Amino acid sequence: MKHLKDIFGGDLRQFGMVFALVALLLYFQIATGGLVLTPENVINLFNGNAYILVLAVGMVLVIIAGHIDLSVGSVAAFAGIVVAKAMSDWQLTGFGGALVGVLIGLAVGVLIGAWQGFWVAYVGIPAFITTLAGMLIFRGGNQWVGKSNTIPVSNQFQFLGAGYLPEVGPTTGYNNLTLLIGVVLVVLLIVGAVRSRRNQRGIGADLEPLWVAVVRLALICAAILYATYLFATGRPGTSFPVSGVILGVLVLIYGFLSNRTIIGRHVYAVGGNRHAAELSGVKSKQVNFLVMMNMSVLAAVAGMMFVARSGASGPFDGTGWELDAIAAVFIGGAAVSGGVGTVVGSVIGGLVMAVLNNGLDLLGVGSDWKQIIKGLVLLVAVAFDVYNKSQGKRSITGLLMKNFGGAGAKRETTETTQVVGADA
Repeated sequence: MKHLKDIFGGDLRQFGMVFALVALLLYFQIATGGLVLTPENVINLFNGNAYILVLAVGMVLVIIAGHIDLSVGSVAAFAGIVVAKAMSDWQLTGFGGALVGVLIGLAVGVLIGAWQGFWVAYVGIPAFITTLAGMLIFRGGNQWVGKSNTIPVSNQFQFLGAGYLPEVGPTTGYNNLTLLIGVVLVVLLIVGAVRSRRNQRGIGADLEPLWVAVVRLALICAAILYATYLFATGRPGTSFPVSGVILGVLVLIYGFLSNRTIIGRHVYAVGGNRHAAELSGVKSKQVNFLVMMNMSVLAAVAGMMFVARSGASGPFDGTGWELDAIAAVFIGGAAVSGGVGTVVGSVIGGLVMAVLNNGLDLLGVGSDWKQIIKGLVLLVAVAFDVYNKSQGKRSITGLLMKNFGGAGAKRETTETTQVVGADA
C-alpha cells in the first residue's frame, strides 16, 4: 500500500475515478465473459461516445469559469440539422461539399456562441438562464428548420463520424497508422516526463524517487499500448476512428490552452474569484464571452460528428446530451463553484460514464436501472471529491498531469489569481 501511495502521489482517493474506470472495465470484462475488452466493442464504445467527450472538453472550461451551459444538446442538434439541410438543398456532394458543410456548422456554432456569450458576459444574465432559453430556442429551431423530418448527409460527410484511419504500408495484420499514433504518443509522454524532471532538477525542486516516476510512466504507457493494440486489430475496415482523432486533437489543444497560456490562467482565475481576478487586470467579460462562444462551437462540432455517424440529422438529436457532458465534467473532478477542473479529468469522467453504459447494455440491464445507477455514480463521485477538498486534498484527477505539465495541477486551487497579475 505504501508503494502504491508513492506511485500515485499520496492518498489513493485522489485517483478514485481512474481506479473506478479500471475497476469498471475489469468487472464488466468478467461479468460479460470477455465482451468488453474486445477490439470491436472498444472501437464501437469510443466511436459512439466521442461526441459527448467533445462536449465535455468545452463544458469543463464553462464550469471552471463558474457557469453552466444547458443548451449544448439543442445547439448540437440545430447545427446538425442546418448542415444536413444545406447539403440537401444545395446539393453539396463530394469532399468539397463535406468541407463546406463543416464550415457552415462551425459558423452556426460561432453565431450561437456570440449570441449567448453576449447575454452572459455583457448583459449580465446568468448562464443558467441564458442557456436554458437557448435550449428551448434551438430545440424549436431544429424542428422548424427540418420540419421534424430526418435529413440525410453525404457519404463523404459521414467519414467524420463513421470513418476510420486508412490502411497504409505493408500488410501486417494490424492498422499501421493506428500503431504509429500509439507509438508516437508513448514517445512523446516519455520525452515530456524526462524534460519535466530535468526542468525540476534545474530549478532545485524536490524530486520524487526515480523508480516512482518510472513505474507511473510505465503503467500509463502500457495502457496506451494495449488500447492501441485493440484499435489496430479490429475487424477488416476498422481501426482508430476519425472521431477519436478529432477528439484527441481537441484534448491536446485545450489541454495546452488551459495549462500553458494566459487565457487559460484567466479562465481559472475568473472561476476561482472573479473580483480578485478583475483587480489583477483580468477582463472577466471577455473571458466569459469566449468560454460561452467556445462551448457553442464545440457543440456544433459534436453535432456534426453525431450526424456524420448516424448518416442523417433528426428532430430528437441532442436530447439529454447536456446532462451527460455536465456529469462527465463533475465526475472528472471539476468543482461546482468553479475554478477547478482539467480537460483530462473530464475525458476520464466521460469514459467512466461510457464504460458504465456499455457494460450495463452488454449485461441486458434496462434503461430504468441504467439511469438510477448513473445518477448514483454522479452523486457518489461528487461527494467523494467534496470530501477530498474538505480534507485539503486535490481533486480526484488533480494529480494526473503530474510530471506531464504540472501547471494544470497547480491551478487546481482558487489561488490562481496570485499569478495572474504578472501576465495581465
